[in-house]
Amino acid sequence: MKFVIQRVSQASVTINQQVTGKIDKGFLVLIGISSSDTKETADKMIRKMLGLRIFEDAEGKTNLSLSAVNGQLLLVSQFTLYADCRKGNRPSFMNAGAPDAAKELYEYIIQKCRAENYPVETGIFGADMKISLINDGPFTIILDSEQI
Repeated sequence: MKFVIQRVSQASVTINQQVTGKIDKGFLVLIGISSSDTKETADKMIRKMLGLRIFEDAEGKTNLSLSAVNGQLLLVSQFTLYADCRKGNRPSFMNAGAPDAAKELYEYIIQKCRAENYPVETGIFGADMKISLINDGPFTIILDSEQI
């Protein structure tokens, strides 16, 4: 599982000219799910993401977590995080999770984050989405379940 976490001052997702999710200060998280991912993988990734201290404190140090700044989450599925570009010029997505299983895990991640009392907005799994954001910093973290 891969999370691309962008610290944002605002972000939104639009589908067919309709905004389906919008946040202010918080994390825009692009979520890639592989064929080997499980709920246990998701739990580990969620814990790590929610524990990240990447917001500035009063002294300008990245020392505050999402909860400490009353941050919000915009969670967007993105299978292209599993693009394999080693051969040729056309990426392979063989390592991405099958749509039904990936959708189930994506929805599980949304539920778990809401259960932790974070305001959560989302895209729509499998839709053609347009993402707008103001990356604060810029500050972007890539979490890979194989590396945490």
